[in-house]
This record gives sequence, C-alpha cells and structure tokens, in this order.
Amino acid sequence: MHIASFWLMALGALALSGCKGTADTAAPAATPVRVAAAFAGPAAPPIHTNGLLLTRDEIRLSFKMGGVIRQLAVREGERVREGQKLAEIELTEVNAQVEQARQAHEKATRDVDRGERLYADQVISLEQLQDLRTQSAVSAAALKSAQFNSSYSSIVAPRDGTVLRRLAEERELVAAGAPVLVLGAQDKGFVVRAGIADREIVQIKLHDAAQVRLDALPGVTLTGKVSEIASAADPASGLFNIDVQLDATSQPLKSGLVAKLHIVPAAALAAERVYVPIAAIVEGNQRKATVFVLDQGHARRRDVEIAFIDGESVALLNGIDVDEQVVTDGALYLEDGEAVAVQPAGGQT
Repeated sequence: MHIASFWLMALGALALSGCKGTADTAAPAATPVRVAAAFAGPAAPPIHTNGLLLTRDEIRLSFKMGGVIRQLAVREGERVREGQKLAEIELTEVNAQVEQARQAHEKATRDVDRGERLYADQVISLEQLQDLRTQSAVSAAALKSAQFNSSYSSIVAPRDGTVLRRLAEERELVAAGAPVLVLGAQDKGFVVRAGIADREIVQIKLHDAAQVRLDALPGVTLTGKVSEIASAADPASGLFNIDVQLDATSQPLKSGLVAKLHIVPAAALAAERVYVPIAAIVEGNQRKATVFVLDQGHARRRDVEIAFIDGESVALLNGIDVDEQVVTDGALYLEDGEAVAVQPAGGQT
C-alpha cells in the first residue's frame, strides 16, 4: 500500500513539473492598448476668453428738457415696438413755455402790421420797420424752439427692441439729457464683447471666425465673426476690447449673459501642424516629449517636439505624420518594441 502511494505522488510531481515548464516557455501576451490617428490642425493655438452678450445697438433714451417724470410705461426686459410711448414728463411748464412763445410771436406779428401802415404814412423810418420785422422773425424762431422741445417731452421707441435698463422712476426730477431708459435694438442682432491681451490682439483680424458658448444654454454652440477691434487698450484693465457679431439664431438670447469665446485667427489657418491626443504623451521635458507609434502590431517609441497644447490635443513641431496611429490608453505601461493588441473604442483596457 505504501509503495503504491509513493509512486502516485511521484507521477503527480512529474506532471506538475511538466505543466510549469510549458507555462514558462509560452510567449508573453500582447499588451492591450487603444490608438488614435494624428490629425492636422491650425498652426497657432486658438484664443479662448470670456465676454458678455450684448445687443448690437444699445440706445440711451432721455428727455430733451429737464422735469419731473410723470409716467414710465415700461419695465426692464419688456419688448417694445417702434413708435411706442415709453415715458413722459410733466407738461405744465413745457406747455407754459410754448404759450409764452406763441403770445410773443403774435404780438410781434401785430407790431409788424402796424409798422407797415405807419411806414406807409411816413410816421416811422425804414430802420424802425426793419427792427420790427427782425423782432417778429426772432419770436417765430423762439416759438419753433418751444414747440420742438414740447415734442421731446416724451420718450418714444425709435426701433423695435427690449428695455435693458430703467435708470429712473416716476416722480423723479431728471435733468435735460440724463438717460432714463436703455433700449436694446433687435434689428442689429447680438454681439459678444470681450477683452483680449496684447499678445493675442495682434493675431486677430476683422471677420475672423468665432464660436460662442453660453453658460445659460449648455450644449449650444453659436457662431459669429469679429466685427470690431479696439485700436487702444482700456486704461482700467489694460485689455483690448473686441466685438464678435453673432450669426442669426432662434435661441432665446438676453443681454448680459456670460459667454465663452473660441477664436481661430485667420493667420493660424494659413499653415498646419500635426495634432495628437494629450493622452498619447508619455513623458516630457519642456518641449521634448515621447509617444508610442503603432508599427505592425508593435509599439515603437518616438521622440517629438511640442508646439503648444490646446485642450485635449497637443500640436507637434515634428516627429509624427498625419494619420499615423499613436497609442493613447496603455501607453504608460509600454516598452519600445513591445507587442500590443489594439482594443476597440469604448471598451475596457
């Protein structure tokens, strides 16, 4: 019995030894990785900045004459139509001035008529008659001025638009020309106004394309073009203001929304650079870096030089050609020349 057990144990040990030898001599499995193709892009980095959405034309409305506000017929955010009365001041003083000018003009007219008869009878001189005519002309001009001021004793919407700000309230005393309402005209559309640093403003030209994203409308991308570029910096911020005119859209836009601008200068589109995903960069030292390139089932280490980083992509000065496959997921665990197994996108590596 003991002899039979010994031989069974010996055979088992030999079998285990044979299996271990087979495992040791098996070829190592290929490392699972994911790859992405290098692609061409602008030669210079895009410009990213934040700005405010504004109506293209903001009209500050005021009374030509000072006075007490009798009525403010609109609220902030209210849409108005061209010709709609928005505000009015008390007319007692205005009407009194018009009446005084009318009475003075009527008296001057009567004086001229009487002077014409007296001159015909040679009672007054020609010079005296001319003085009466001058007084009549002056009074007529004063009447026109008073009537003109009376016509501007109310504020009327010059265009269709939206009331952006209400700067006064009813029964307030306002000076002549002091803004009472700010109207955003709808017919000129919207712009995004932003401040740009000096190293970026020199790259931007009129009509450069821009993309706009609003925090209030997540997932929506608007398009537009640079419409205005300041020729001098803002003394307060040191930045150069630009306006981006938005293309027509059906989105519910409101003045004052925070916007994120993405501008690709036209000069950057004149040339191209090769881009790779940032995940393909294995190690770097300043502008020097390393990536792995897929070569017939093997990962080959290759040195590259970085031009700039744009979000999730890296623009290269050299080292990679367009459409070459670079390793992204799994690149950190590779050795030069190691066999790899490319995994489909979306799965687990």
